[in-house]
Amino acid sequence: MEVVNISRRSGYESKKRIIDAAIKVFSQYGYSGATMRMIAKEAEISVGGVYLYFRNKEELFLFLMREKIKDLELKLSSILNRVRSSKEALKEYVKSVIAHATENRELILIHTRELGFTFGMEIKKEFFEKQKKLLKGVIEKGVQLDEFKEYNSEEAAKLIMHIIRGYVLSVVEDPENLIDPDECVKIIFNGLLKVKGDSSPSLCSDSE
Repeated sequence: MEVVNISRRSGYESKKRIIDAAIKVFSQYGYSGATMRMIAKEAEISVGGVYLYFRNKEELFLFLMREKIKDLELKLSSILNRVRSSKEALKEYVKSVIAHATENRELILIHTRELGFTFGMEIKKEFFEKQKKLLKGVIEKGVQLDEFKEYNSEEAAKLIMHIIRGYVLSVVEDPENLIDPDECVKIIFNGLLKVKGDSSPSLCSDSE
């Protein structure tokens, strides 16, 4: 039994080394410039050892995509379970997505510039559908709690997602000219139009 446990642990550690090495190599050389041999060398594992876990470079990059998306989903779920206020939950949601994009800028850049929008489409579709459902639930809860005005929750969720996706692209393409995340959140929640006689509190008011 102990031998099996050691073997499993060794397998886990080997795969983690491959993943860490792949992130480093892809970030440094891009998708087209990276090779499985380079990744094996960085991980200090034989090329054959790398192929035990991943059949080719495409499968390895898709695995990285899934793992990064899984990490983000766990972060977002944790936020929404921890924060009771829908207003605060949505604020933290937006900031977390932006932070995640900033942390993984190189991989996103490789994806958009070298591999194209359609690469890993099924993975992205599944993620966007989950997030739309999640955001829709937060918005509907906010309306019930009288934190948000009543809008079409489906359309509101899609709008927020599109805004965030645009911001993610700006993180990748023009990191020197980014919008302040707090200002981004304020505009999403409060809009620009000042309505006379509207006494509803600001959704991003620091006084609350």
